[in-house]
Amino acid sequence: MSGDGSPETETFDASHLKVAILAASWHSQVTDGLIGGAQRALADFNASGPLLRVPGTFELPVAAKALAVQGYDAVVALGVVVRGGTPHFDYVCNAATDGLTRVALDHTVAVGFGVLTCDNDQQALDRAGLPHSREDKGYEATAAALLTARTLKEIATATP
Repeated sequence: MSGDGSPETETFDASHLKVAILAASWHSQVTDGLIGGAQRALADFNASGPLLRVPGTFELPVAAKALAVQGYDAVVALGVVVRGGTPHFDYVCNAATDGLTRVALDHTVAVGFGVLTCDNDQQALDRAGLPHSREDKGYEATAAALLTARTLKEIATATP
């Protein structure tokens, strides 16, 4: 199972962080589950922020960049790509992964990677944070983004 070995989630008061949840619109049942997990994490960390939608996973990086430029400390990118019979899956997955990584590195902003890249619908449902799911990747991506944003702030104020 892909969740094996995951660390314990350490919560803290993240109310001072500027956070946005950015979600694709495809596969609404799964994406809505991811959003629910992200919102549960925000509540656990005493954080809040807008929920913004883009058409698909391919569009996540450009919207994440716009949020980074506006000064967000953390952007949680949520989407689902299910393998089909064409190379489209590979192109979208690679573009989203590379684009979100570029946003994080180019703008020194925490980007929560909540993009599910699955072979079938059942794998996506198992990771969506729904009542019958085995994993909650929306929660995990949000927690990771908040923890990373805290660390980036610590680094920015550390004296060498």
